[in-house]
Amino acid sequence: MKKYLLLSVFLCSAVFAQVEHSKGKSAYGFFPGFYIETANFKSDTEGKTRLDVFLKMPYSNIQFIRSGGGFSAKYSVSIAIQDEKKEIIILERRWNEQVSSKDFTEASSKNNFNYSYRTFDLDAGNYNLRCEVIDKDSKKNYVVDLPVRVVQYKKPLQFSDLILASNKVKGDNTKIIPSVSNRTISGKSNINFYYEIYSDAPTDISVEYKVLGSGDRNVHTRIVDLSLKSGRNEIHAELENVGLVLGGYTLIVNMRDKDWKVADNISKKFVSQIFGFPESITDLDKAIEQMTYIASGSQIDSISEVKSFDERLEKYKEFWKRKDPSPNTEENEVLAEYYRRVDYANVNFKHYFDGWRTDMGMIYIILGPPSNVERHPFEYNSKPYEVWDYYDINKRFVFIDQTGFGDYRLLDQQYGDWYRYRQ
Repeated sequence: MKKYLLLSVFLCSAVFAQVEHSKGKSAYGFFPGFYIETANFKSDTEGKTRLDVFLKMPYSNIQFIRSGGGFSAKYSVSIAIQDEKKEIIILERRWNEQVSSKDFTEASSKNNFNYSYRTFDLDAGNYNLRCEVIDKDSKKNYVVDLPVRVVQYKKPLQFSDLILASNKVKGDNTKIIPSVSNRTISGKSNINFYYEIYSDAPTDISVEYKVLGSGDRNVHTRIVDLSLKSGRNEIHAELENVGLVLGGYTLIVNMRDKDWKVADNISKKFVSQIFGFPESITDLDKAIEQMTYIASGSQIDSISEVKSFDERLEKYKEFWKRKDPSPNTEENEVLAEYYRRVDYANVNFKHYFDGWRTDMGMIYIILGPPSNVERHPFEYNSKPYEVWDYYDINKRFVFIDQTGFGDYRLLDQQYGDWYRYRQ
């Protein structure tokens, strides 16, 4: 089968076929359907810590229906704070959200989000936070279980947690819009963030801000002097023109005393991504390597062998631009679908190596979800096997687990041509 002919199946295959459903995973791999983040702050209640919980719901993951002159969507949210073993519910909150949009373009945009915020006063300790979101119209639900550590505030000088801000609103009182997803766009960026300092007495300190890239490479450093009052000190900070490329970063805040010793520190990991590209693409070299099922070896080599990161990134973008079926729109549907399949394969088919490299991952990425799946995990006098049928192309693939440890391999050698897409 010609590799370029496989491109067409990315746009015509059903996104939610039996593999997604039967595996019990979101079709978006690791992404649970919404973003959630927690942050510790000192509570006004003596002996307690305030746990703030932020939710960020993409418009594209809730169902809008026509309402009056526009569109509206409704969903419910429930948050349960459980003990670490998930045996006891300590606190619970439930509420409804309603979102309005003036037109369908706004309602379906992947750049629009609805934010929610709740607080919990808790004793210090380890907890599990379970959050469930249910769309009122589609009945689709998303669930996240998140381990949470609640800290204790007893030191003479101590930081709260740090919140990255996607935007801030200045006025009589500066307010921030939390990032929640902790992502920014590559290039020269301003990094806005918020934290609090709790002090037992008025004092002067120095605060050192550092942005570290891969391999703890120092990307940006700034030092500011602060005069603290007794009690709660709210800090709105901004680092200007920080040069970010694709990849992961860590923002570190060190509180230093007059002897330049670190009195306390906090940090926050975040990711710089390419505008319009899937959020899962955080490592350029890995993303290039994963193109093996849609690009020839020479095409991959022509990109990966470029030494300059910026030039390598540009050639990578150019490759996907040529695949874009709708170049005048914001989204490249082929790019998004290809890496969605890579993400799904990594979550569901990982074994001795990454899921995208397995036989099941290879077939899934090339052809998408099968029309039908037959599973035979406990067949008498037979090793475990699965049968994937693709009715639209009249193909059947049989995978057998020869070792009994879930390592399913293609059985029929007549499909040997598929292996040439593997590296």
